[in-house]
Amino acid sequence: MYNYNEIEVVHLEMTEACNASCPMCARNLNGGEVNPHLNNRELSIADIERIFPVDFVQQLKRVYMCGNYGDPAVASDTLEAFAYFRANNPQINLSMHTNGSMKKPEWWAELAQVIGKKGYVIFGLDGLEDTNHLYRQGTVWKNIMRNVEAFIAAGGRARWDFIVFAHNEHQVEEAEQLSKDMGFEKFQYKKSARFFSNSRAQTKEEHQAQNRKGHTTLLQAPTNPKYRNAVLDQLKAAANPANVQTITVDNVVSVANLDNLQGMQNFSTDPSKKKPVEHIWDEAVIDCKVAKEKNIYVTAEGILQPCCWTAGQMYLWYFKPKGAQIWKFIDEAGIDTLDARKHSVKDIVHGDFFQKIIPESWDKPSCAEGKSAMCAKICGTKFDAFKEQFS
Repeated sequence: MYNYNEIEVVHLEMTEACNASCPMCARNLNGGEVNPHLNNRELSIADIERIFPVDFVQQLKRVYMCGNYGDPAVASDTLEAFAYFRANNPQINLSMHTNGSMKKPEWWAELAQVIGKKGYVIFGLDGLEDTNHLYRQGTVWKNIMRNVEAFIAAGGRARWDFIVFAHNEHQVEEAEQLSKDMGFEKFQYKKSARFFSNSRAQTKEEHQAQNRKGHTTLLQAPTNPKYRNAVLDQLKAAANPANVQTITVDNVVSVANLDNLQGMQNFSTDPSKKKPVEHIWDEAVIDCKVAKEKNIYVTAEGILQPCCWTAGQMYLWYFKPKGAQIWKFIDEAGIDTLDARKHSVKDIVHGDFFQKIIPESWDKPSCAEGKSAMCAKICGTKFDAFKEQFS
C-alpha cells in the first residue's frame, strides 16, 4: 500500500466519547442509547508520544483529529497532543473537527495558540440556533457561539461545515453570512451521503431518529436538488432493483432496521441472491484514496487502520461483535499486530494487513470471495458519494 517513510498524513481519533448524540452517527442507536460495543476508549499524551516518535512526527505534513465516534474536544489530552506535534514539527498542518459545544472559552483560545496559522478547526454546525440541535442533539448553541468567538479572537482559523437536511435547508445562506460576520475563513454545505438504503438500492427521504429520552422523530432529506447527493440517484439507477418498496412514514422504521441488519455484509456468490447494489461493489475498480494521500488512521484504542472507513466497520452497533467484513481481514492479521501501543507504526505498516491482506482484497472477483466492500464503496472509481458531499 505504502512504506513507513512515505507516510505524510495521520488521521487520529483521540476518543470515543462525545457530548452529542447525532442520529446518523455510529456512536448512537439512531440518536438514542450509546453504541453498546464502545467503551469510551481514549488516547493519552503518553500513548501519543509512544505511537508517534519524534522522527516520525518530523516526516509528517498533516495531523487531523476527527474519527468515527468521538469529538476530540472531549478528550483530556487533545491540547497536549497538538502541542507535542507542533513542538516537534513547526511546519506540520494541524486540524480537527468538532461540534464546538464543550469546554470553556479559555480552552478554545489556547487551542488557537497551539495550532497557530498552520492549521484550523472545522466546526460542524448544521443550522442556526433554532435548528442545529435537531441533528446535533445535546449541543448548546450559546456555548458553541461563545467558544467559536474565543477561538477566532485568539487568532484561530475557523471553518464551518453545514450538513443540509429538510429542516435547515432554508438557512444555508443565512448561516453562510453569519460565518462571514463572525470571521470564519470558509463555509461548506455538505450533501449527505447517508440518505441511501444499501439493501434496497434506493435513496431514502427519511431516517428514523430518536433522542436519549426516547422521543422518536424523522430526519428528512433536503428537497432542493442543489443540496442532495447526486451520486445516490446514480447508484439507484445503476443497481436497477426489481420490486423496490417505496419508503413511507409507516414503514421507515422497518426499512431502517432491514438496512442495518443486511447492510453490505452478508454477501452471496449466487447472482440470484445478491442484494441490489452488491454487483456494483463486486465490479468496482478500487483506487484507494488514502494510499495516494499516504494516510494512516489511528483509533481511540490505538489500532492502526488505513482509514476511518475501514475502522468504522469494527464496532457497528447493528451487528454482533466482529460481525462486519473488516473483522475477516483483522482476524487474518491478528488484532494484536495492529495495536500501535504495543508495536511500532513501521512494523504495522510493513506487516501483512497493510501490504497484503487489504490491497490484495481489491482484486478479488466479488465481495463474497473476499473483496473489501467498504473499499469498493468509498474508493470505487465509478461512484464517489463522499466526494460529492463537498461539490
